[in-house]
Amino acid sequence: MCGYLRRHIGPKDLKEFLKLIGMPQLEFKFPDDGNAQHFRPAFGNTPQNQIKDLIIREDGQLRTVDATWWYVCKQQGETLWVNNRVPSLNARNLHLDTWKDAIECRRGIAISTAVGEAIERDGKKTQFFVAGEKPLLLGCVYRKFPNGCYSCAVITRDAHPRFTDYHDDAFPLMLPHDPNFLDLWLSDASSKHPVIAALLDQPKIFTKLTVTSVKTYKDAVPTGVPTVVPPDDWLISA
Repeated sequence: MCGYLRRHIGPKDLKEFLKLIGMPQLEFKFPDDGNAQHFRPAFGNTPQNQIKDLIIREDGQLRTVDATWWYVCKQQGETLWVNNRVPSLNARNLHLDTWKDAIECRRGIAISTAVGEAIERDGKKTQFFVAGEKPLLLGCVYRKFPNGCYSCAVITRDAHPRFTDYHDDAFPLMLPHDPNFLDLWLSDASSKHPVIAALLDQPKIFTKLTVTSVKTYKDAVPTGVPTVVPPDDWLISA
């Protein structure tokens, strides 16, 4: 996971998608110009670099919050101080002290329409713009601070075997578009619940992905021919 999310979806389409995943009551913020939203980690102590409208369940209610995309922060007045000395844009080794509480009781969901990935071979780095046929649901963990601010990290797992040509180190945790699973994910169910544990152990692709090499994620100007990565089979069992 290289640290770039894009959300480019209109209010009407997002409303229909939220109905599909069982969350019709949620309200999202949209840019006035209708352009894409670009989310990047808080490198350089930039707490304003947030994932907007992160979906969480708090006090039993679904809601959205804007969370600084860097988990390890400290409260500083009415904002956050970002500890860039501790890499925490992604949550990988979930047994570590940094993540072990959050993965049990502070799980969230980020909706995006594309992510940025990259791979380096023979000293050359290639960037890929990865767009979903349907919106992508990314599993996250988050923290809430006494001043009301939030921070978060995107959960990553081992590399997906059909994605190693684009990123061979890790893979973002994608969640299925299934209301029952998403309800379970946002509950206080243990990460050892068999359905949650199965996905954490073996990451899946839930919608067709179109992968294109690009110069920059924001402009997404192709530098090669797109490749299609089909979704995996997925059966939810109790």
